[in-house]
Order: sequence, then C-alpha cells, then structure tokens
Amino acid sequence: MTDRPIRHQYEDFMRHVATHGVAKGDRTGTGTRSVFGHQMRFDLNEGFPLVTTKKVHLKSIILELLWFLRGDRNVRWLQERGCTIWDEWAREDGDLGPVYGVQWRNWPTADGGHIDQIAQVVETLRRNPDSRRILVSAWNVAELDQMALMPCHALFQFYVAPAQEPGGRGKLSCQLYQRSADIFLGVPFNIASYALLTHMVAQQCDLDVGDFIWTGGDCHVFVEPKNVQIH
Repeated sequence: MTDRPIRHQYEDFMRHVATHGVAKGDRTGTGTRSVFGHQMRFDLNEGFPLVTTKKVHLKSIILELLWFLRGDRNVRWLQERGCTIWDEWAREDGDLGPVYGVQWRNWPTADGGHIDQIAQVVETLRRNPDSRRILVSAWNVAELDQMALMPCHALFQFYVAPAQEPGGRGKLSCQLYQRSADIFLGVPFNIASYALLTHMVAQQCDLDVGDFIWTGGDCHVFVEPKNVQIH
C-alpha cells in the first residue's frame, strides 16, 4: 500500500512507460509505447484522486457516470447537458449499441430477461458485505460486436473492510481492471470516475470509503504526441 498522492503516482507511471515501454502497433495505426500490467492505489480518505498534471474535465466525468448509471445507450442525454465525449462513436440517431450502462443495468439473459448488476451490488453490500462476488462486468462477449466502442474499463469489484470498533462503519474499497489504458487521455478520467462511483455506492450502503485501486492491462501512450504527454 502507498500513501503517495495521485500526482506522484501518475507521474511515476508516465516515467515507467517512457523508460520501460515497448513499441507496439494499435488499431488506429498511430503506434504506441506500452507496458503490460500496472497498479495504483489511492486512499479516498486522503482526498479525491483528481490528476492535476493535466486538465481533467470534471463535469464530463460526472455526467458520463450518471449516464452509465441510467443504463443509457444514446448520446442525446449527454448532448442535452453539453457533454460531447461520446459523439464521435455515435450513429446519426445517437445510438451507441449496448455499451457500459446497458451492461451495468440491463445485462441480457438467455431467457429474455435482464440483470441489473448495480442493483445487485448495492443489495449484496447491504446484506452480505463479506461476499467475494460483488463485482460488475461490462465485457459481454456476446454483444461486443454490437458496441460502438468495446469496454476499456471492463470489470470492477467492491470489498468491505469490517468496522474496527463497535458501532463503527465498514470501509468500501473498489478495484477496477482496465484492459486498455490510454495513460494521457483516459486514465485520469477513469480514476476520477470510479473514485466518485465508490463514494456514491458507499453513501447508499451506509459505509465509509476505503481505497480505490486502479489496475491496467495494456498501458500505453501514443507515439506521435509522446514527448508532449510525458514532458
């Protein structure tokens, strides 16, 4: 566990990729410098983990998270609130296919029903906080080809540390697995989004917050703007 603030952890991460990353191709044809596997841990009691090394648009983070939690698949709700971060992937009618929010709130079952994973998480945290099954997946293999953009942040799990004194409250931690991590553009946004989600779920379940742990798979910077990003 580390008590290093987000700025230092993030800058260390960038330096690590610059020093140890390997050249790899990517679907955009730009090329990346990449490492496989990295983790950062933030104590949410020490403050909100918002990267200040670069500008991060907090309003868009909040709106996108609320849009996910609505179970929405159309950009119209975001556009009506001045958020355009999903526009480039949307069809003319605004549809994106069964992206994050759909999987979180309406995962389809074989019998034609749907599973609300967020509701299940909240119910389990209240009823059985020691469960090791409190997780949400956006990686629905059967529907990946219908999504405008496949999930980068694919899976997250919650964990409750019991209260340390009688009458106290447990502490809720969250770990995210991000299969594809654009260190400069995506990671600061995703850290803030899931830290906020952890606070929201903790409030709903009468818990204090613990740690947010970010775990990345293919962690990369794009080759052309590399020097700008890192320096």
